[in-house]
Amino acid sequence: MNAVRATAQIDLNSDVGESFGSYTMGDDAAIFRSVSSANVACGFHGGDPSIIAQTCRDAVAAGITVGAHVAYRDLAGFGRRFLDCSPTELADDVLYQIGALEAMARTSGTAVRYVKPHGALYNTIVHHTGHARAVVEAVKAYSPELPLLLLPGSVAAEIAEAEGMRVVTEAFADRGYTPEGTLVSRREAGAVLQDEREVAERMVRLATEGVLTAVDGTDIRVEAASICVHSDTPGAVAMATAVRAGLEDAGVRIGAFV
Repeated sequence: MNAVRATAQIDLNSDVGESFGSYTMGDDAAIFRSVSSANVACGFHGGDPSIIAQTCRDAVAAGITVGAHVAYRDLAGFGRRFLDCSPTELADDVLYQIGALEAMARTSGTAVRYVKPHGALYNTIVHHTGHARAVVEAVKAYSPELPLLLLPGSVAAEIAEAEGMRVVTEAFADRGYTPEGTLVSRREAGAVLQDEREVAERMVRLATEGVLTAVDGTDIRVEAASICVHSDTPGAVAMATAVRAGLEDAGVRIGAFV
């Protein structure tokens, strides 16, 4: 174990506020007991005004940092489908979502502190220059001080850093990785991990050594200042609890990056 890394601080984030009307997605209140940052849905892939507002109020009560979880305009597909929209349209959609969440956050006693793309948008801007630039430009237009939470090595991260913006890289507790360091497609075997003990051990190794094991068994370097636990993964609450406990037992402090 790397003793220097083991004393470092890392953020735990989760996608929340994704319920819609009578449909419940995840147990946000329980997840809030483990995480330090909340990626709040902005209504385009999940969340309605009342859900979003209540999520912001709950985050404030729990002392959780709020970020905008922006997505393609794909409510029916939960934001997990690529949309071939123009960069201008995408930038406007991202700006709209940040503004909507900001209103809810401010009236709840907090503010949007960072931006994290969701689902297909997150994965697309790993390699799609046009959409990556659209997301970065939208965030910069709103506030160049807002950090972007992104996958290490993504095109979006490169563009944001070139624009002088802060990029916070993350790893996913409950997702499988390819040997190239990208996420395994949800359509493929090994994409979603559900064994809380395995997941906790993987995240401790990530935080203390900067290494994850890919689906082919090889070790890959992953630099991450934040770890995401999806709230809609089966057993998400137990998984988040186990990850936090494992990290703290290893001497890693849990705290928001902003």
